[in-house]
Amino acid sequence: MKLGILGTGMIVKDLLTTYDLLGIEYTAVLATKATEDEASALVDKYHLDKYFLDFDELLKDDIDTVYVALPNHLHYSFAKKALEHGKHVIVEKPITANVQELKELIEIAKEKQLFIFEAMNIHYLPAYQALKQCLTKIGQPKIVSLNYSQYSSRYNAFKAGNILPAFDFHKAGGALMDLNVYNIHGLTGLFGEPKRVNYLANIENNIDTSGILTLDYDNFKAVSIGAKDCKAPVMLTFQGDGGVIKIDTPINQLTKFEYINNNNEVETVDLNEGKHRLYYEFKEFIRMIEQNDVTKAAKMMEVSLTVSKIMNEARNQEGIVFDNDR
Repeated sequence: MKLGILGTGMIVKDLLTTYDLLGIEYTAVLATKATEDEASALVDKYHLDKYFLDFDELLKDDIDTVYVALPNHLHYSFAKKALEHGKHVIVEKPITANVQELKELIEIAKEKQLFIFEAMNIHYLPAYQALKQCLTKIGQPKIVSLNYSQYSSRYNAFKAGNILPAFDFHKAGGALMDLNVYNIHGLTGLFGEPKRVNYLANIENNIDTSGILTLDYDNFKAVSIGAKDCKAPVMLTFQGDGGVIKIDTPINQLTKFEYINNNNEVETVDLNEGKHRLYYEFKEFIRMIEQNDVTKAAKMMEVSLTVSKIMNEARNQEGIVFDNDR
């Protein structure tokens, strides 16, 4: 893979820490004038090939794949342009601001016979695959609860009137898009599309700073909590008539969980291999492209499409409208 990285934020730095293990041949970074020094430092620190300040120039460079790690509202436009220039695309979560944008990107990728992926690491974690297998042990699921609540370092600034992208409805921010998206992906990958959803959110300045999403799967119910305005211990539980699975980390950081049967016997599954959580998804993206595994890629994109539909419906219920929706 010859990769063009759009952005210089924390997620980019996280990815670069695992670069040596991925064997990526060539890397260029796109920055702005404001982040040029940061891009230059990344090139030096991680021995990258070069950086650009112009997207058109990067697209002319010797890259075959573009990784979009920009604010949410920019995902669609940059991904679309990359696809139109014949590049495979990996887009940070949430893949687009709304489902209509995603459907268009999927069609362009099909027409161009290119790959498009959402960089949602959950589905590629070894412990998540083990969780799928272990779910049979809890019998018929009854109640599933995922809570990802952390007091944002940007929330005080938001309350003071300094609105950064994570809290900006103009930039497709909010708790649903930033944190609850992980829970929804985790649930969708395990159980598929729910029959119906209901979203109740705390709204400040036209954006959800926290919220509770309920998902009705007919014979069991799930609740997905995401908050950026308050904190709580992370607790994920999968309760069934045959026992419960407990997880004490956000699902995107899953390495370990416990299964407790109805006799209170505990089985611990620990698959911490010491690799960064982003390693597994990028390793699989590279494999799918190299082996032209369009079947697996399409399956993963169906999950992303379902999640996007759920989040669209949730926002519609609470009247959360992004500039991208207009």
